[in-house]
Amino acid sequence: MLGAVAALVIAAAAVWFASGWFGSAQIEEDTPFIVPSGSTLTSVANRMEDEGVVASADAFLLRAKIFGGGAPIQAGEFLLPANASQSQILDMFQSGDVIRRFVTIPEGMPSILVWERLMAQEHLTGEIPVPQEGSVLPDTYDFERGEERAAVLARMQAAMQNYLAEAWPRRKEGIAVDNVKDALILASIVEKETGVPEERRMVAGLYSNRLKDGMLLQADPTIIYPITKGKPLGRRIRQSEIAAVNDYNTYSMVGLPKGPITNPGRESIAAVLDPEATEARYMVADGTGGHAFAETLAEHNTNVEKWFALRRERGEM
Repeated sequence: MLGAVAALVIAAAAVWFASGWFGSAQIEEDTPFIVPSGSTLTSVANRMEDEGVVASADAFLLRAKIFGGGAPIQAGEFLLPANASQSQILDMFQSGDVIRRFVTIPEGMPSILVWERLMAQEHLTGEIPVPQEGSVLPDTYDFERGEERAAVLARMQAAMQNYLAEAWPRRKEGIAVDNVKDALILASIVEKETGVPEERRMVAGLYSNRLKDGMLLQADPTIIYPITKGKPLGRRIRQSEIAAVNDYNTYSMVGLPKGPITNPGRESIAAVLDPEATEARYMVADGTGGHAFAETLAEHNTNVEKWFALRRERGEM
């Protein structure tokens, strides 16, 4: 009889001990928890006890030794879900299931603003230089707390290199550019010249025509770039700036600028590699956010007059 009772007691104790591992811990709501680099399981268990995540660090460690795997824990910021078991918590620490944060680089964001955005991310660490213009592929990127800014930037730049390597071989025969660098430069102009996705290939076709003909590209964003490095000018362009001679201003030089004027997105790059088949050489804003395109200067001048008339109606002139 005593043996049976002892067996029952041992069995009950075993069930209680196991339930403490597989049952819910003391987490009533989702709780962020940071495991610093170099932490041991013992130090983490003590912190969990201090913060009320588990009732006993010693009990957690004993159960981890018996029931847990032998994989080391990883550093990072974890989100411990409400009612998570101690088994789930250890598994998260061992698998590196950390909180992922995100930073978005919009299409056409110049590198100076990419730099400002990364430097403003309080959960990133370390210094970075302003990245080379056109080297970052606009997209949304994830990162974890404490990650180096340089590592995030490297992923952004690798994404651009990978996209260019995939897109360039698919280029249409006879396009206006004969190397990846020039394609990127022209795509950056297309990106800044239109905010209407449906116009990208048409704008690319227009500028491709002008480039092939040896015409001045006359792209306003190339006037602004050497002044602000791509930030908004905040005023109208001055005549002296239109006439300025530098390596970017396509009103005073034939051909492409010496480098990109922003970080173009995938669609603008694709437009340059497969531009619209058009005879258009001119364009002007049409008042709807898009442009009116023209094949001849006379037709273009008519479109310009319509644009000026609309601006006068709006009180902008």
